[in-house]
Amino acid sequence: MNRSINATLNTPKALDYRFPAEWEPHAATWLSWPHNEDTWPGVFDRIFAPYTEFVKAISQGEKVCVCVEGRKKAEEILEKYGADLSRIELFPFPTNDAWCRDHGPAFLISENHPKAVVNWVFNSWGSKYPYELDAKIPSLIANHYRMPIFRPGIVLEGGSIEVNGKGALLTTKACLLNRNRNPNLLPHEIEEYLIDYYAIDQVLWLERGIEGDDTDGHIDDIARFVSEDTVVAPLAYSASHPDYQVLKENFHALEKMKLKTGKEIRAIALPVPSPYIEDGKLLPCSYANFYICNAAVIVPTFQDPQDEVALEVLSRYFPDRKVVGIPSKDIILGLGSFHCLSQQEPIG
Repeated sequence: MNRSINATLNTPKALDYRFPAEWEPHAATWLSWPHNEDTWPGVFDRIFAPYTEFVKAISQGEKVCVCVEGRKKAEEILEKYGADLSRIELFPFPTNDAWCRDHGPAFLISENHPKAVVNWVFNSWGSKYPYELDAKIPSLIANHYRMPIFRPGIVLEGGSIEVNGKGALLTTKACLLNRNRNPNLLPHEIEEYLIDYYAIDQVLWLERGIEGDDTDGHIDDIARFVSEDTVVAPLAYSASHPDYQVLKENFHALEKMKLKTGKEIRAIALPVPSPYIEDGKLLPCSYANFYICNAAVIVPTFQDPQDEVALEVLSRYFPDRKVVGIPSKDIILGLGSFHCLSQQEPIG
């Protein structure tokens, strides 16, 4: 297929929309209620304590919107763990699973147009799990608020991209160029979609993600913008760590990157926790899977000596927010953590 960036005049970029950085002010955070016991076999009941701590931390500074089918049960659990239901709005939107970062809407804002939603196609990371309900979430939310919807018509998940709010987008080749997503698109065509629909100017590519990540290499486990030109990235110092080589390669690649402004990317090392293996499988533990909300930066912790180091590193870059560690050893058994669970809605 042949298409140019300027060929479609009704794309978000052509209409002066933008996709803000995560640290910009939020109107709300969207979540999808955990209900799929197959995602957390054997520990399902244990995830609600840390999950509610996550909800409570977000709600200190913004509304929390939750897609949930069983409203009464969700309210009971939230109240049990001390959440303030007056700061939480539950929507009767059923899902297959809880990973709202990937199946939720990408919200766009503009000075000249109403807030809008990009509804990328969601196929559950290459048809790995059921997804027919998850795929409807962006439209349900947009229709509820009567927001305009952009439909690029290609497969993409929210956790596969990271933006600085100033025109740059980070992603991985292992995910976006995977044949289980958009096998008929060439790399430059995928870049054009990203430029058009995230309204950015530049795509920066890393090669691959960490072991144990069933998304084929989402960026939100390996590289996160904390300012326009600064990226924090996990770096393992022991060659015995399973992710030592890939993290080293990614870190060195970031150090060589330049923004279109001419600024060099400043790469800052985050520690990595000790390998966490359950039933013979390495789990994708990463401090990079933090979530930035209005009141806090919420970081997964793993009962590991590096937890405090990670919190201290991130505190340097968010002096206006409390950096909060929440235990994630049970949640990570579902192969994701707090960033994977959440999707920000910017003010606009």
